[in-house]
Amino acid sequence: MKKSFSKFLARQELLNKQWSEEYKRKQHQRGKLTARERILFLFDEGTFEETDTFMPSAPTSFGKQKSEIGDGVITGYGEINGVLVYAYAQDFNALGGSLGSVHASKIIKIQELALKTGSPIIALIDSGGARIQEGISSLDGYAKIFRNNVMSSGVIPQISVIMGPAAGGAVYSPALTDFIFMTADTSYMFVTGPNVIKEVLNETVTPEVLGGAVTHTTQTGVADFIFNDDENTLLGVKRLLSYLPSNNLDSVPTLTPTDEANRIEKRLRDIVPDDADKPYNVKEIIELIVDHGEYFEVATNHAQNIVTAFARLDGQSVGIIANQPQVMAGTLDIDSSVKAARFIHNCNAYNIPIITLVDVPGFLPGTDQEHNGIIRHGAKLLYAYTYATVPKITIILRKAYGGAYIVMNSKGIGGDFSFAWPTAEIAVMGAKGAIAILYKKELAAAENPDELKQQFTEKYVEEVVNPYIADDKGYIDEVIDPAITRYKIIKALKALQRKTDYRPKRKHGNIPL
Repeated sequence: MKKSFSKFLARQELLNKQWSEEYKRKQHQRGKLTARERILFLFDEGTFEETDTFMPSAPTSFGKQKSEIGDGVITGYGEINGVLVYAYAQDFNALGGSLGSVHASKIIKIQELALKTGSPIIALIDSGGARIQEGISSLDGYAKIFRNNVMSSGVIPQISVIMGPAAGGAVYSPALTDFIFMTADTSYMFVTGPNVIKEVLNETVTPEVLGGAVTHTTQTGVADFIFNDDENTLLGVKRLLSYLPSNNLDSVPTLTPTDEANRIEKRLRDIVPDDADKPYNVKEIIELIVDHGEYFEVATNHAQNIVTAFARLDGQSVGIIANQPQVMAGTLDIDSSVKAARFIHNCNAYNIPIITLVDVPGFLPGTDQEHNGIIRHGAKLLYAYTYATVPKITIILRKAYGGAYIVMNSKGIGGDFSFAWPTAEIAVMGAKGAIAILYKKELAAAENPDELKQQFTEKYVEEVVNPYIADDKGYIDEVIDPAITRYKIIKALKALQRKTDYRPKRKHGNIPL
């Protein structure tokens, strides 16, 4: 026994040497935590169990053999917020976190365990990409990881946390997951790096501009969250998990309610201006509706003309989508359509009800939008809302014009409950545009066109635009006092608890990609 135990201790000592103070110092100098520090910070204290700790690197030819215990990745499971979660953390200090055959096999095993047990999986990525000296073995490892990503999609939450470089093939696993976090200044994602671009195109670009956290959370929309350091990034992951079930068969997380369900918010009556062209901040409305004014926004800095966020209503997790009149007047464009559609698919996959706050004058006009496929991309949003089977509740705050009205979860495409504020305007188009078309000849011949235009506008609002017409015809369920919006949504959610939406039998729909 003593001899056996001494071997056990010797192996542990080798591992401790690999995780030396010098090892920690190198990573800390980069402004980053080590892979092990990240894991221990993420999981509830004392719950993480590591798997395949001592697997050595695979032997290679090409004169580049270097073996590391664990092969540059930590894998295992534990509890986060008291819930079972699987995870892996790539170790940039071990072979640059590059993916070889052993490295891949450890990740594949933990992916499969997460899927078998119906548990979320988190990838902490800090990798230089495929291990060149292992050749095809590295590529095959990535292929199997990607396949597992696809098999797990919509079944268990998959969260990617970019905490260093993710280059080449390494970017496609995150792209297949549900949510992507990045850390400012220290994380990068790109298919081809600055050196390759310089060599092939003679173009000089920094890693940050090419694929840094700011680029991907503002311009591309590839990443959903950005935080300033590793610790806050990981705290963001823990917060996101609190809104998600463990898998697609679980009910949404519901906390014991601590905010009044029937809370009256008179301030809601005054947020929307009387002037239909004047902007306001829709986030103020969200804060007054949700539990304790707390929500967790997704893709905050990208496509800011639409807001997507998780929140709680009477303790229950919900997804919120809201047009933002402060940005581009709340119009829908390519980026906002794709952003909202993606969020809807995530909510639908994990049984999270969707609350939609509508103030949309239409789709953004212009050749740029048309030539870049606004028709196809807008259809993604239409498809997502129509396809979703979770409870869907709409509040029309102000403008709801034309095709954009239809797309934003109208009852016609399957919205379950649709309420409108007295400030709502539901029509093919706004009064100004409608009058200019309908009464073009009369206005041209009038002695006082401004006065006549005003008369026609008032008539149009009275006979076409106001929400009571839609209410009378059953296109909405009720015109409500804005002050009771929270109460109305919570009551509707309770009414929809046992909702079942039957769909035609099919392999899958043909989503407009």
